[in-house]
Amino acid sequence: MAEKKKVEADKKALKAATVEQLTDRLRQASTAVLADYRGMTVAQMQDLRRRLRGGGAEMVVVKNTLARRAANAAGLGVLEKELTGPVAMIFGRDDPAIPARLLSEYIRANRKMVIKSGILQGRLLDANTVGQLAELPTKDVLLSRLLGALQAPLGNLASVLQAPIGQLARTLDALRTQKEKTEPPAAAPAPAA
Repeated sequence: MAEKKKVEADKKALKAATVEQLTDRLRQASTAVLADYRGMTVAQMQDLRRRLRGGGAEMVVVKNTLARRAANAAGLGVLEKELTGPVAMIFGRDDPAIPARLLSEYIRANRKMVIKSGILQGRLLDANTVGQLAELPTKDVLLSRLLGALQAPLGNLASVLQAPIGQLARTLDALRTQKEKTEPPAAAPAPAA
Protein backbone atom coordinates (compact mmCIF):
# COMPACT_ATOMS: atom_id res chain seq x y z
CA MET A 1 0.00 0.00 0.00
CA ALA A 2 2.80 2.40 0.91
CA GLU A 3 4.58 1.59 -2.33
CA LYS A 4 1.44 2.36 -4.33
CA LYS A 5 1.21 5.77 -2.64
CA LYS A 6 4.87 6.43 -3.45
CA VAL A 7 4.31 5.56 -7.12
CA GLU A 8 1.26 7.84 -7.23
CA ALA A 9 3.24 10.66 -5.60
CA ASP A 10 6.06 10.19 -8.14
CA LYS A 11 3.56 10.30 -11.03
CA LYS A 12 2.03 13.47 -9.62
CA ALA A 13 5.44 15.11 -9.21
CA LEU A 14 6.40 14.12 -12.76
CA LYS A 15 3.18 15.61 -14.13
CA ALA A 16 3.72 18.82 -12.16
CA ALA A 17 7.28 19.09 -13.50
CA THR A 18 6.05 18.50 -17.06
CA VAL A 19 3.40 21.22 -16.68
CA GLU A 20 6.00 23.61 -15.27
CA GLN A 21 8.45 22.96 -18.13
CA LEU A 22 5.73 23.35 -20.76
CA THR A 23 4.52 26.56 -19.10
CA ASP A 24 8.05 27.97 -19.29
CA ARG A 25 8.33 27.02 -22.98
CA LEU A 26 5.00 28.68 -23.74
CA ARG A 27 6.03 31.86 -21.93
CA GLN A 28 9.45 32.06 -23.60
CA ALA A 29 8.31 31.18 -27.12
CA SER A 30 7.49 33.93 -29.57
CA THR A 31 5.57 31.34 -31.60
CA ALA A 32 3.99 27.96 -30.99
CA VAL A 33 2.44 25.83 -33.73
CA LEU A 34 0.05 22.99 -32.94
CA ALA A 35 -0.07 20.06 -35.34
CA ASP A 36 -1.86 16.72 -35.54
CA TYR A 37 0.77 14.00 -35.87
CA ARG A 38 -1.50 11.02 -36.60
CA GLY A 39 0.07 8.40 -38.82
CA MET A 40 3.68 9.33 -38.12
CA THR A 41 6.22 6.69 -37.19
CA VAL A 42 8.77 7.10 -34.42
CA ALA A 43 11.53 7.48 -37.04
CA GLN A 44 9.59 10.26 -38.79
CA MET A 45 9.04 12.06 -35.46
CA GLN A 46 12.76 11.81 -34.68
CA ASP A 47 13.63 13.13 -38.15
CA LEU A 48 11.25 16.07 -37.71
CA ARG A 49 12.67 16.84 -34.25
CA ARG A 50 16.20 16.81 -35.70
CA ARG A 51 15.21 19.22 -38.49
CA LEU A 52 13.44 21.53 -36.07
CA ARG A 53 16.40 21.62 -33.68
CA GLY A 54 18.72 22.42 -36.58
CA GLY A 55 16.49 25.37 -37.50
CA GLY A 56 16.16 26.79 -33.98
CA ALA A 57 12.80 25.27 -33.01
CA GLU A 58 11.74 22.39 -30.79
CA MET A 59 8.83 19.95 -30.71
CA VAL A 60 7.09 18.58 -27.62
CA VAL A 61 4.35 15.99 -27.35
CA VAL A 62 2.51 15.79 -24.02
CA LYS A 63 -0.93 14.73 -22.84
CA ASN A 64 -3.58 17.29 -23.67
CA THR A 65 -4.69 17.62 -20.04
CA LEU A 66 -1.14 18.63 -19.05
CA ALA A 67 -0.89 20.95 -22.06
CA ARG A 68 -4.18 22.63 -21.06
CA ARG A 69 -2.88 23.21 -17.52
CA ALA A 70 0.35 24.67 -18.89
CA ALA A 71 -1.51 26.90 -21.37
CA ASN A 72 -3.73 28.26 -18.60
CA ALA A 73 -0.73 28.81 -16.33
CA ALA A 74 1.05 30.69 -19.14
CA GLY A 75 -2.01 32.90 -19.71
CA LEU A 76 -2.88 31.22 -23.01
CA GLY A 77 -6.30 29.81 -22.19
CA VAL A 78 -7.29 30.29 -25.84
CA LEU A 79 -5.31 27.12 -26.60
CA GLU A 80 -7.68 24.92 -24.57
CA LYS A 81 -10.08 24.32 -27.47
CA GLU A 82 -7.20 23.47 -29.80
CA LEU A 83 -5.77 20.73 -27.58
CA THR A 84 -7.81 17.76 -28.79
CA GLY A 85 -6.54 14.57 -30.34
CA PRO A 86 -2.86 13.85 -30.85
CA VAL A 87 -1.15 17.25 -30.76
CA ALA A 88 2.51 18.15 -31.17
CA MET A 89 3.61 21.61 -30.07
CA ILE A 90 6.43 23.25 -32.03
CA PHE A 91 8.10 26.23 -30.34
CA GLY A 92 10.25 29.04 -31.70
CA ARG A 93 11.97 31.84 -29.83
CA ASP A 94 13.87 34.17 -32.14
CA ASP A 95 12.26 34.27 -35.57
CA PRO A 96 8.47 33.85 -35.21
CA ALA A 97 8.15 32.28 -38.67
CA ILE A 98 10.72 29.50 -38.17
CA PRO A 99 8.45 26.86 -36.56
CA ALA A 100 5.71 27.39 -39.15
CA ARG A 101 8.21 27.40 -42.04
CA LEU A 102 10.07 24.28 -40.94
CA LEU A 103 6.87 22.37 -40.23
CA SER A 104 5.31 23.44 -43.56
CA GLU A 105 8.44 22.27 -45.42
CA TYR A 106 8.26 18.93 -43.64
CA ILE A 107 4.55 18.53 -44.40
CA ARG A 108 5.11 19.33 -48.11
CA ALA A 109 7.82 16.66 -48.28
CA ASN A 110 6.12 13.96 -46.19
CA ARG A 111 2.38 14.69 -46.12
CA LYS A 112 2.16 13.27 -42.60
CA MET A 113 1.13 16.10 -40.28
CA VAL A 114 -1.65 18.67 -40.32
CA ILE A 115 -1.25 22.15 -38.87
CA LYS A 116 -4.14 22.84 -36.49
CA SER A 117 -3.39 26.32 -35.20
CA GLY A 118 -0.71 28.45 -33.60
CA ILE A 119 0.09 31.17 -31.14
CA LEU A 120 1.99 34.30 -32.12
CA GLN A 121 2.90 36.57 -29.22
CA GLY A 122 -0.12 35.44 -27.22
CA ARG A 123 -2.67 35.60 -30.06
CA LEU A 124 -4.36 32.51 -31.49
CA LEU A 125 -3.78 31.90 -35.22
CA ASP A 126 -5.83 29.58 -37.39
CA ALA A 127 -4.18 27.03 -39.71
CA ASN A 128 -4.36 29.35 -42.75
CA THR A 129 -2.66 32.19 -40.90
CA VAL A 130 0.08 29.83 -39.72
CA GLY A 131 0.56 28.87 -43.39
CA GLN A 132 0.89 32.54 -44.33
CA LEU A 133 3.40 33.01 -41.51
CA ALA A 134 5.43 30.15 -43.00
CA GLU A 135 5.59 31.99 -46.35
CA LEU A 136 7.16 35.12 -44.85
CA PRO A 137 10.82 35.72 -45.67
CA THR A 138 13.33 35.01 -42.93
CA LYS A 139 14.20 37.66 -40.39
CA ASP A 140 17.64 38.14 -42.00
CA VAL A 141 16.09 38.67 -45.46
CA LEU A 142 13.61 41.19 -44.08
CA LEU A 143 16.39 43.08 -42.28
CA SER A 144 18.56 43.18 -45.42
CA ARG A 145 15.60 44.45 -47.47
CA LEU A 146 15.00 47.17 -44.89
CA LEU A 147 18.67 48.12 -44.92
CA GLY A 148 18.64 48.28 -48.73
CA ALA A 149 15.55 50.45 -48.68
CA LEU A 150 17.22 52.79 -46.19
CA GLN A 151 20.50 52.93 -48.13
CA ALA A 152 18.94 53.81 -51.50
CA PRO A 153 17.72 57.29 -50.47
CA LEU A 154 21.06 58.03 -48.82
CA GLY A 155 22.92 57.09 -52.01
CA ASN A 156 20.57 59.27 -54.05
CA LEU A 157 21.09 62.16 -51.63
CA ALA A 158 24.87 61.84 -51.95
CA SER A 159 24.56 61.91 -55.76
CA VAL A 160 22.34 64.97 -55.65
CA LEU A 161 24.72 66.78 -53.31
CA GLN A 162 27.78 65.86 -55.41
CA ALA A 163 26.21 66.89 -58.74
CA PRO A 164 26.45 70.69 -58.22
CA ILE A 165 30.03 70.42 -56.98
CA GLY A 166 31.00 68.30 -59.99
CA GLN A 167 29.19 70.67 -62.34
CA LEU A 168 30.98 73.66 -60.77
CA ALA A 169 34.35 71.93 -61.22
CA ARG A 170 33.59 71.14 -64.88
CA THR A 171 32.47 74.75 -65.48
CA LEU A 172 35.64 76.19 -63.90
CA ASP A 173 37.76 73.77 -65.94
CA ALA A 174 35.96 74.87 -69.13
CA LEU A 175 36.52 78.55 -68.27
CA ARG A 176 40.21 77.90 -67.64
CA THR A 177 40.53 76.08 -70.97
CA GLN A 178 38.71 78.89 -72.80
CA LYS A 179 40.88 81.54 -71.16
CA GLU A 180 44.05 79.68 -72.12
CA LYS A 181 42.91 79.61 -75.76
CA THR A 182 42.05 83.34 -75.93
CA GLU A 183 45.04 84.76 -74.08
CA PRO A 184 48.48 84.57 -75.63
CA PRO A 185 50.96 82.64 -73.56
CA ALA A 186 52.87 84.87 -71.19
CA ALA A 187 56.43 85.58 -72.16
CA ALA A 188 58.97 83.66 -70.21
CA PRO A 189 61.10 85.91 -68.00
CA ALA A 190 64.49 86.72 -69.35
CA PRO A 191 67.36 84.81 -67.80
CA ALA A 192 69.32 86.87 -65.34
CA ALA A 193 72.84 87.73 -66.40
